[in-house]
Amino acid sequence: MKTVIAEKPSVAREIAVFLGASEKKEGYYKGNGYFVTWTFGHLVGLGMPEDYGISGFEKTSLPILPDPYVLVVRKQKKDKGYVVDPDALRQLKVIEKVITLSEKIIVATDAGREGELIFRYIYEYLKCSKPFERLWISSLTEKGIRQGFENLKTGTDFDGLFHAAQGRSRADWLVGINASQALSIVQGDGTYSLGRVQTPVLALICRRFLENQTFSVQKYWQIELSHTKDFVSFKSHSEKKWDTEKQAQDAFKSIKRNENSALITSIEIKNVIQQPPLLFDLTGLQKEANKKLNLSAEETLSIVQGLYEKKFITYPRTGSKYIPEDIWEEIPNLIKVLQYQEKFKEATNKLKLGRLNKRIVNDLRVTDHHALLITDKVASGLTVKENALYNMIAIRLLEAVSEACTKEVTAITLEVLHYNFILKGCKLIESGWRSITGIFFETAETGQQLPTLKKEEQIKIKQALVIENKTKAPVLYTEAGLLSAMETSGKEIENYEERKALLQIGIGTPATRASIIETLFERRYIQREIKSLIPTQKGLKVYELVKDKKIADVAMTAQWEVVLQKIQNKEADAAAFQKEMESFASSITEELLQSSSSKIQVPELFCPKCKKEKLIIRDNIVKCPDKICSWLQFRNVCGAQLTINEIENLVHNGKTSLIKGMKSRAGKKFNAYIMLNEKWESSFEFEKNKSSPKS
Repeated sequence: MKTVIAEKPSVAREIAVFLGASEKKEGYYKGNGYFVTWTFGHLVGLGMPEDYGISGFEKTSLPILPDPYVLVVRKQKKDKGYVVDPDALRQLKVIEKVITLSEKIIVATDAGREGELIFRYIYEYLKCSKPFERLWISSLTEKGIRQGFENLKTGTDFDGLFHAAQGRSRADWLVGINASQALSIVQGDGTYSLGRVQTPVLALICRRFLENQTFSVQKYWQIELSHTKDFVSFKSHSEKKWDTEKQAQDAFKSIKRNENSALITSIEIKNVIQQPPLLFDLTGLQKEANKKLNLSAEETLSIVQGLYEKKFITYPRTGSKYIPEDIWEEIPNLIKVLQYQEKFKEATNKLKLGRLNKRIVNDLRVTDHHALLITDKVASGLTVKENALYNMIAIRLLEAVSEACTKEVTAITLEVLHYNFILKGCKLIESGWRSITGIFFETAETGQQLPTLKKEEQIKIKQALVIENKTKAPVLYTEAGLLSAMETSGKEIENYEERKALLQIGIGTPATRASIIETLFERRYIQREIKSLIPTQKGLKVYELVKDKKIADVAMTAQWEVVLQKIQNKEADAAAFQKEMESFASSITEELLQSSSSKIQVPELFCPKCKKEKLIIRDNIVKCPDKICSWLQFRNVCGAQLTINEIENLVHNGKTSLIKGMKSRAGKKFNAYIMLNEKWESSFEFEKNKSSPKS
């Protein structure tokens, strides 16, 4: 017998059907010489400090550097502690049982770092020594599964992948556990969470937010000229930007008084070729889905994982935008699949199957998996969101194999008196892939159309205006913008070769970036404001505490991603990386423990209800320690975080100042005072003195 271990029950079911393992048992399928079982993600993981006999947060225990690392069955939070997850334990026993009855294991967990780690941790925890092979597939179609089983790979070929995954897992543990405990000990006012990737990402968001908030808008003025020739209207703008309106008005009056035409002093015309966009990798799709559908990165990943398991698309957790040569042979068939769907007919009819653009073919740029593609299974029975994402992937395929777009870009310099004016125009020569885009989306104008113009020609000034402009603050991050920043976070590194490598890697991986962002939400470090990501007061507080520390260094985190990639490719030593991470964890722990001067003072406040006990003030609650009194106030009220000052006002005066930007259950924003009634329960008082139910 052979045991096949998949990552999810749904994937195990598809493999069991293919193999003819039709007998359903508790936790596995059986038949035709196979057991087919599954995990539910990570059944086994690294133990917590308690598993090493370390309880509580003690300065003398830090840094915690396990040797060896302990593996434990997945735990879940219950009451005030963690207990073994009974579902994980039950399934682990099933896996142990079928492995014991088998001669060989076939690893069918997701083909990537985390999938490899899921299996290897189970293999190590069970002290298994059975030989194993690797099923490496990018599609759950029958064809994809068959090709995978016909080309099973030796398990040890993926030792590099495992060591990279293990190195990442241990590095996250070392930094996360030690840094979080160190900061919590120093602050002494609650539990803080820091992480190897999470904290640099928080730093990105906070830094951009503060740049936006402190940005000083500067006004400047330009002169705009309107022209008409051969029934074509167009505009030019002064090259000079004046700091005051008076300076601009003086120049304007001079032009109005002396000139009614502009002299063309130079013309530059060039053809610009715009290659079609490459296929989507996961991060690219998440960015596009956030921009066009307002989906979070986590939601997009969840939906495309479902599409993959329904066999409509290829493996989604990919970091590549290219396909290998052998997959290129399947592209015409995929286009034919779309031809039968009414919404794609017009677009597919524009393509010539014998003259498709092969720019997406590059064997050297394909990582663990090729770019996202649809499969030859016609999509049906999709939800609205599934359909929208499937369409995005399909449209991107049609765009990617289309011809390039060619534009004629014109830049003209005009002279009026002694002032230069700039005139720009753009004309579409060959629409190419943009004709596909235009079928599905409204496309912005490429630029103003210009008539035929010649050097030394005088063109009339139809109208002149002084226009006011303002400098723009750095834009707050959306999820799409943050994902881009995470992708290119190595661009400021001085070493050219390292910078070049990091521009392809960034921080996090396509498979983990969504979960990193979600972790920041769960920690209440960030929140959404329409589409923008902004830090909460808690997030800003953490940022202020660590912004100058090594743990917030985005470039350093990106460099580790390069090392992990080298370990995966068997070009770097995993043990050396672990030593480096232990040294780093020790360093940041010491750095944080010595930063006691940064502790924010929390005032001594007594319970407004019993008037006896000193209040316990935490990030999310303020409460009386007396169990009989049990007065409690949540600090997050309708999406607004109460500051220490507001808590003081509530306790001392029975009422906060006006809290702005709270949200009702219907999602509507409102402003209100939070006040304590005669029962010491909080309620709203609106500006027009209307009270609401308890908050």
